[in-house]
Amino acid sequence: MPSPVDLRAFIPAAADGPFAALLDLAPWDITQRARAIVTKAIMGLSGYDIEDGIAIHRRATVEKGAVVKGPAIIGRGCFVAATAYLRDGVFLDEDCAVGPACELKSAFLLKGAKVAHLSFAGDSIIGADANIEAGAIIANYRNERVDKRIRIRTSEKIIDSGVEKFGALIGDKARIGAGAVIAPGALIRPGAVIERLSLVDQSD
Repeated sequence: MPSPVDLRAFIPAAADGPFAALLDLAPWDITQRARAIVTKAIMGLSGYDIEDGIAIHRRATVEKGAVVKGPAIIGRGCFVAATAYLRDGVFLDEDCAVGPACELKSAFLLKGAKVAHLSFAGDSIIGADANIEAGAIIANYRNERVDKRIRIRTSEKIIDSGVEKFGALIGDKARIGAGAVIAPGALIRPGAVIERLSLVDQSD
């Protein structure tokens, strides 16, 4: 059964990249399986230093003081700043940047994506050349609701994802302003601009 949300509409290169074998999965199913997906992807890598389920390309930079918990892949040309915290299945494609005091949890960043300092992205897929400014939050959990299942609003309907943790699918070249909050379940179109200090909540 095809995914109810076509990943290629947000990340056109998905058909040729690390998601090529996952296109039948919904984005929230991909992030739910992040640990297994990243673990499997590590097996086919070359040009990486691999230890304890963490693969770091030899041309990537991970500053002292960053915390990376496997499984994780940090691709060629990536930069991970001191005090960044990566956990529970993180994939960084080529030339990604993660700033100081950022936390990424079960997150996939496509080529050239950048997450600035003091930001959080949980259970999310972030497209190529997307830019997340400082202090932005891509929330992944509906703590304020009794029914915590994440609902996804498309142009046609509202989908019950069946999962309690999913952040956002952020399209290529999207721009998320400093201090913005993206509520769980958001679909951010390619090239979209989210203003600083704004709230995006698409579930209602």
